[in-house]
Amino acid sequence: MADVEAADASHEPQSRHVVYCGVCTLPPEYCEFGGTVKKCQEWLKKNNSTMYERLWSEDALAAATSSLSLDAQKRAEKDAHKKALKAEAAEAKQAATIASSKVIIKRVERNKRKFVTTVTGLENFGLENKKVAKDLGKKFATGASVTKVPSGGEEIVVQGDVSEEIEEFFLEKFPVIPEDNIELVEDKKKKGSGAGG
Repeated sequence: MADVEAADASHEPQSRHVVYCGVCTLPPEYCEFGGTVKKCQEWLKKNNSTMYERLWSEDALAAATSSLSLDAQKRAEKDAHKKALKAEAAEAKQAATIASSKVIIKRVERNKRKFVTTVTGLENFGLENKKVAKDLGKKFATGASVTKVPSGGEEIVVQGDVSEEIEEFFLEKFPVIPEDNIELVEDKKKKGSGAGG
């Protein structure tokens, strides 16, 4: 009985060290399914050259495709090329969206000397309105909420006149937003005109 226990103790499961890609966050063996293969390969070559050689060297690729028929090899090359082009197009589209998008920080007068600040356009930069609203509420110790706008989008409403402070906060905390893409707007309520003219 002691021999069985000793044998069981020698076969305890060992922990494994798994490497995750710094680009797509998948294990490098699965990067080809992530859509950013070229960037993943560059990252792997820089950070783990032995694994890069095992997965992407000429010998490894030749060994992987040698078992395929000629037609299958051609299809695989075509598919890989299509995926690479699709990924490049998606990146270009995202870059164009970011370049043309604006974050609008608007100071809105509610009542006499009472203001709120609204923020729109953050979703174009991959930011979540609810998380940003929470950060703004903490930063300025004020109320901040996400509301729907009639045009179908969302805006963050922050209590108080903090438009310039919000701009500085965004530039500091979210480098994904270029300074030129932030627009400050002041929205004053129009005073009602009298009956005379």
